[in-house]
Amino acid sequence: MNILITGSAGFVGKNLVENLKTIRDGKNQTRPGLQIDEIYGYDLGSNLEQLDEYCAKADFVFNLAGVNRPEDPAEFMEGNYGFAGRLLKCLKKHGNKAPVMLSSSVQAALTGRFGTSEYGLSKRDGEELFFRYGEEMGVRVFVYRFPNLAGKWVRPNYNSAVGTFCHNIANDLPITVNDPKTELELLFIDDLIDEMYDALEGHPHRAEYPGLGEEFDGIVYDGLTPKPCVSGRYCYAPLTHKVTLGYLVDCLQKFKTQPETLLMPCLAPGSFEKKLYSMYLSYLPKEKAVSDLRMNCDERGSFTELLKTMDHGQFSVNISRPGVTKGQHWHNTKWEIFIVVSGHGLIQERKIGTDEVLEFEVTGEKIQAIYMLPGYIHNIINLSKTENLVTLMWANEVFDPTHPDTFYEPV
Repeated sequence: MNILITGSAGFVGKNLVENLKTIRDGKNQTRPGLQIDEIYGYDLGSNLEQLDEYCAKADFVFNLAGVNRPEDPAEFMEGNYGFAGRLLKCLKKHGNKAPVMLSSSVQAALTGRFGTSEYGLSKRDGEELFFRYGEEMGVRVFVYRFPNLAGKWVRPNYNSAVGTFCHNIANDLPITVNDPKTELELLFIDDLIDEMYDALEGHPHRAEYPGLGEEFDGIVYDGLTPKPCVSGRYCYAPLTHKVTLGYLVDCLQKFKTQPETLLMPCLAPGSFEKKLYSMYLSYLPKEKAVSDLRMNCDERGSFTELLKTMDHGQFSVNISRPGVTKGQHWHNTKWEIFIVVSGHGLIQERKIGTDEVLEFEVTGEKIQAIYMLPGYIHNIINLSKTENLVTLMWANEVFDPTHPDTFYEPV
């Protein structure tokens, strides 16, 4: 399959091109039904001869090209409607009946605050052009109305508030939030790419867009929300996130302070927070891609906290010098896992009130997880006379100095 992507240097285009390459090159095998041969990228630096060549060879077309912030509003129609017309004319010239996808916008609904949007008007005209082309040529047409898009490589200070906030906060620049209660609907790029794969495989998610105030199944629609429908005229990416600007900024501020607090917020699989954090990190300047950790050092070695979590405890690394014994304490409900990654040591545990000592000889040559049991006094001894003992430690709760739950007693 040969794939043509117009607007290939833009945010969506760049992400799509790079992800299609992983399928083409066999690095991504999650879509075994997709066989990709050539990827044709067309953008501002390309010429019409290339477009003609690509239109003759393409087996699928993603039309992502468009104008959204021109100096002259008249450019909306030329960039969004005019180019779409040239693309379809070129495909028609070659009798190419490849499926075509159009990147449109919810603004094309021309409802609510978008009722007089020149951008929305140009997108709406582009949609109708594609629908007419599909009927005339008997071609499958996939028209997507995207909400706000988010993810790595969004251009900041352009047309994405999320991109601007991520960039500015990561680079210690000011941001302006006029109304923190303003709600955004965000479609993250990885979820969009998954939907693009579905379209390539011939089974996009389809929908209709009920008008403002129309009610179906007890839901009153706003003109901007898709109603899933197997035979729908439009297509849509089903996984989006609705959040307020205030909450979004609060999340970003927590991400920014994580290197100092070591506290990693809850990042549930598929959650908005997990996706936003990935986006935020893509804007970090070089000097912030490294963070010094506080090493607590003494004659025995060092102990360094690595990471704290909201609901899964904390991680630390302990370095013991030759012959040193550390620990010699017990906990009530706190429990830990010790994993020796370098050196040779002995872990001992003794249940309170008994004389029996459990012993585990550990080495970096054989990685094992040893559980420090609640109510058991425990220690770790470096058996080497020359090498440090390096142990990764996990505790089920973040250390609380006001309630340490740690009581000294030798094994």
